[in-house]
Amino acid sequence: MVVRKVGKYEIGRTIGEGTFAKVKFAQNTETGESVAMKVLDRSTIIKHKMVDQIKREISIMKLVRHPYVVRLHEVIASRTRIYIILEFITGGELFDKLVHNGRFSEAEARRYFQQLIDGVEFCHSKGVYHRDLKPENLLLDSQGNLKISDFGLSALPEQGVSLLRTTCGTPNYVAPEVLSHKGYDGAVADVWSCGVILYVLMAGYLPFDELDLTTLYSKIERAEFSCPSWFPMGAKSLIHRILDPNPQTRITIEQIRSDEWFKKSYVPARLLEYEDINLDDVNAVFDDPEIDKEERGDEPSRNENMGPLNLNAFDLIILSQGLNLATLFDRGKDTMKHQTRFVSRKPARVVLSSMEVVAQSMGYKTHIRNYKMRVEGLSANKTSHFSVILELLNNFVFLPYSPDCSREFEGFRGCSHVFDGGYSKGSW
Repeated sequence: MVVRKVGKYEIGRTIGEGTFAKVKFAQNTETGESVAMKVLDRSTIIKHKMVDQIKREISIMKLVRHPYVVRLHEVIASRTRIYIILEFITGGELFDKLVHNGRFSEAEARRYFQQLIDGVEFCHSKGVYHRDLKPENLLLDSQGNLKISDFGLSALPEQGVSLLRTTCGTPNYVAPEVLSHKGYDGAVADVWSCGVILYVLMAGYLPFDELDLTTLYSKIERAEFSCPSWFPMGAKSLIHRILDPNPQTRITIEQIRSDEWFKKSYVPARLLEYEDINLDDVNAVFDDPEIDKEERGDEPSRNENMGPLNLNAFDLIILSQGLNLATLFDRGKDTMKHQTRFVSRKPARVVLSSMEVVAQSMGYKTHIRNYKMRVEGLSANKTSHFSVILELLNNFVFLPYSPDCSREFEGFRGCSHVFDGGYSKGSW
């Protein structure tokens, strides 16, 4: 029997399958560790013009490390496939346990719900939203702890649904504002889905379940449901606050945490120790010249052949705060030019990729060329647009500082794991 290998992984049986993706069992031949390998068709990704979107989501997921979220180890590519290497979870789906055992006890349902909220809140803090939360996407490890799967790979815009939501998902868990096909807040919509999941764990059936979609949607939009008699008052109250059809008044995760029923027997998650995470494998896969050529037509590759500018000792002196003499020759100008500086020992590509991930997770658009990144978005007060150029000069990153956009620039402190050489704000 011929054993198929991808990189250091031996590929085994298929453990999941959808329209555009398969999940295979695999084993790391170097460590013996079992992993799940999600296989995506490269031509399909290019056809749907989803390269940048998927790259961003995978990059974010690689940066997420939480005990209740399935871990993404690395990404590998061949000429025709992209392989996403994920933590292999042995306890199966929470959904299967629910079907086999029936509804959970109050204590067990609360424990799973607490772990769900912990994992969802952590990912929201990183700018990642699921939008397809349901028991089928909740796995159990060997200790019976919850593991949220497809967190980030599900968080794609509507045009990408057919690509990565391989089963399209049941609408029973979807928030009313999502069904209305209008813009919605991914975090608020996820909270609704968490509420439906809590109801299912305690009741053993769905709060909204009709044979025809028209009636189902109508009930969801009006939040027309009732709790069974065995629900304790605390759980009933919390579920009604979560399943509020108005996203503006729906309870937040912070408020859920303050709820007395939720806090009972709560055990905080033990966050994983900090790791020095790099995105080299993601960049290698998605910066492939063939993808660039097919996805972007004749446009040059984003980082092109030019490297970042090198700085010599004289350049460093000139750039030092207080030693720049330019203002002596600009006496007619009333304003001073401000810059925020980051210093890093990491390779320029790593710095640029990390900044791109942070910027895009904050909702900003990025454009990269020749080691310059333009960031565009709304100002902090949401009343005007701003555009800023970030330039990499070998070990330095420069941001022209504007008081109007100070909050936006502060967001790049999220790259602190990359900017190990320091962060400073100066003017010249």
